[in-house]
Amino acid sequence: MHAINNAVCLVTGASRGIGRGIALALLAEGARVHVTARTVTDAQAAAHPQLEGSLDSLVAEAQSLPGALTVHVCDHADDSQTERAVAETIAADGPIDILVNNAWPGYENMAEGDDFTWPRPFWEQPMWRWHAMIDVAVRAAFVAARAAAPAMVARGSGLIVNISFWAAQRYDGNAIYGIAKAAADKMAADFAHDLRPHNVAAIALYPGLVRTEAVMRNAQYFDLGNSESPQFIGRVISGLWRDPGLMEKSGRVHVAAALAQDYDLADIDGKRPVPATL
Repeated sequence: MHAINNAVCLVTGASRGIGRGIALALLAEGARVHVTARTVTDAQAAAHPQLEGSLDSLVAEAQSLPGALTVHVCDHADDSQTERAVAETIAADGPIDILVNNAWPGYENMAEGDDFTWPRPFWEQPMWRWHAMIDVAVRAAFVAARAAAPAMVARGSGLIVNISFWAAQRYDGNAIYGIAKAAADKMAADFAHDLRPHNVAAIALYPGLVRTEAVMRNAQYFDLGNSESPQFIGRVISGLWRDPGLMEKSGRVHVAAALAQDYDLADIDGKRPVPATL
């Protein structure tokens, strides 16, 4: 069993959405949390396709929490910037205990002008969307894990979490999206195979419907009755790190709400989301 207090964590893509929530949840439990993002200021956030979420605002929100936050301005389209963020984290705080591969530019520009291109068949998908989901998101997860793993292996402990989704296993409106999430799942499984002799775990983790900034801007289109806060999945990751049976879970896909039931964890509002299934 590991303690989450003072655990060294790196969460990629944490200026907004699930990544931000994970960082805040880990900070609330006293972890030393490093985060990456491209969007630094609120002014930059206002010009971003997602309209909000910045490193500056995360720093302000984290000030009241017991953990320590370090930000790394990073464009994960550039391998060297991803590698630098990992190296700086290790140099500052030692080997990474928990790496969360969350950076995900795939939801940007779901509509191009007035044309909602997201649900088009694969032969009508713009190639920039493949670049965002595969060349950036999937590749960045591999690059970050590749950079973080040697120190984990040397110490004999660690956890790599790939944030994924049901699109890996069923059609969910966009072929490229499904391909990317299937890659995230397979990456976690094969990482786990290589890491198992070194007592380092790797999993893919599925959130439910998360009340991100984008979802809440369009709340009228969603049934939020069984939704999750962005912090919820961070609470689950903390539970995984404390789990003495973590290595038994390595290499598999896990649903955050199901793990929360196993760990007797509630969301920040006290509710207990019901796990989705196929």
